[in-house]
Amino acid sequence: MNSLDRVDLTVQVGALRLRNPIITAAGTFGYGIEFAHLVDLNRLGGVVTKGISNQPIAGAPAPRLCETPSGMLNAVGLQNIGVEAFLRDKLPLLQNYNTHVIVNVFGYCLEEYMNVIAKLEEVQGISAYELNISCPNVKKGGMQFGSNPTLVEEVVGAAKRAADRTPLWVKLMPLVTDIGLIARAAESAGADALTVANTYPAMAVDVSSGKSRLGNVTGGLSGPAIKPITLRQVWEVRRSVKIPVVGLGGIETAGDVLDYMAVGASAVQVGTASFADPKASERLVRSLADALLNVNALSFREIRDRFRIENS
Repeated sequence: MNSLDRVDLTVQVGALRLRNPIITAAGTFGYGIEFAHLVDLNRLGGVVTKGISNQPIAGAPAPRLCETPSGMLNAVGLQNIGVEAFLRDKLPLLQNYNTHVIVNVFGYCLEEYMNVIAKLEEVQGISAYELNISCPNVKKGGMQFGSNPTLVEEVVGAAKRAADRTPLWVKLMPLVTDIGLIARAAESAGADALTVANTYPAMAVDVSSGKSRLGNVTGGLSGPAIKPITLRQVWEVRRSVKIPVVGLGGIETAGDVLDYMAVGASAVQVGTASFADPKASERLVRSLADALLNVNALSFREIRDRFRIENS
């Protein structure tokens, strides 16, 4: 048997078994179907959709993206077509592919989260929900839930009751005093997995024009610049909870994937890399087997078991 044939790329995130740990991140891959002519969605571990709200959201004014050293700022403002149009126009197309579809869910208040989930629960073909309680690019919602453990428990608990047949992932915000405390609050309220983490509030200015480089003034920083920070946060969360952790932040190479798996991630999400290379997610899948063999491992479990990083 060829060595590559003996490499096990499968991973488990709660009840979901993925063919590999590569998942596309919310807000960076459209609704998934827009990339189908560039990326073989069947080869991915999963696809996370844009944040879906109860009603359509127009989003933030242009410009919405701004390149920064080793990263990118975005202020899209969660533009999306709304849950009813998503169910009518996007989900049926996604169901033609053999990959996990994770729907990112957003609301400005608790009731809006519940309304979206209630409508999604009426259909088949959704593997999990990713509850967005962490977006730094909207004026209300998102961060108001994600920074307070009591509110985290409230919104996650309500979402879990609404999602009685679908796993619930919760996307945490990174800019908190104790991310382990927030993670435990989400776990105790019923989260099945945690996504760590979202972008960091940041800004860039154009001195010549005297304006922000973004239409929304501030935005969220992502890309390689944040990887060391989010890597630590994945490690912190993994030490704080028993449920699986999905890591994201600055993943561009198979080596980045292994780093996240080493500190305890069960899977990863690829975000900003898809802006520079729309085929980045599939490219990573193709490189995973060789990356494992290069460190004398045949599975990601070996990577996690090998690294025992404790407090110094």
